[in-house]
Amino acid sequence: MTRTALVGLILPFLAACGAGVSGPVGEACMASGRSSANSVLCGCIQRVANDTLSGSEQRRAAQFFGDPQRAQDFRTRDDSASEAAWLRYRGFADRAEAICR
Repeated sequence: MTRTALVGLILPFLAACGAGVSGPVGEACMASGRSSANSVLCGCIQRVANDTLSGSEQRRAAQFFGDPQRAQDFRTRDDSASEAAWLRYRGFADRAEAICR
């Protein structure tokens, strides 16, 4: 196989690795309008979300990017299920901050 053919086979796979951000948290990160938002950072945050949050928790966390007041309202709910979910979210946020700097 020629070098050109090999590059032609490998290039699409490499492009797919950084070709965008998928997942609710990563997409919300990209759409947030923050100057630091880019596909590398938002992709990293999405990978941490995949490792630490369920699908429904990811969808809720994505809402926090667009509406920080929603996060505050959720944090101050006074029921055990919300408190447990907030602790999982904080764990995700702390881990993402440590890993994705």
